[in-house]
Amino acid sequence: MEMLTEYLAKGFMTMLSISMPCVLTAAAIGLVVGIIQAVTQVQEQTIAAAPKILAVFLVIVIGGMGFIKLLTNLFLEGTSLAFNAVPKSDNYVLPADYYKYTTPFEGEMKDSFKNTPNVNEVMKNPGKVPYIDKNQKIKYGTAPKTPMPKGNFVEINKMLGR
Repeated sequence: MEMLTEYLAKGFMTMLSISMPCVLTAAAIGLVVGIIQAVTQVQEQTIAAAPKILAVFLVIVIGGMGFIKLLTNLFLEGTSLAFNAVPKSDNYVLPADYYKYTTPFEGEMKDSFKNTPNVNEVMKNPGKVPYIDKNQKIKYGTAPKTPMPKGNFVEINKMLGR
């Protein structure tokens, strides 16, 4: 359990290290623009938005490859943890005879073969699907064929001689 908690903490740290430069840049630009607006007594909210957007965009462009490397490393570590470490840990792997002690679909699968007396008859007739009632058989029949199917782009061009 501690390795999953450690991986979750690494995910949070990656999230903070990606978002923190953008947030700090927006806060710093907002503070500078706020001071300038207070000094000049121009109280327009739209003036502060454009420099913040531009600065955050520049931070994303400049640090983009670093952000991608952080996310790639987190993903690779997560996949190696999921496929190498977790299956080898006895705490996360079910025993081989787990199915003997549980009945996971006991209440759900009672009436699935109502028309068929036993499974051996189904195995002897592999092409005949045991439907519960006639409406279900009609519902899952073959797809209806259209009388004049429309050709795709290549076929239409061949027919028109293009």
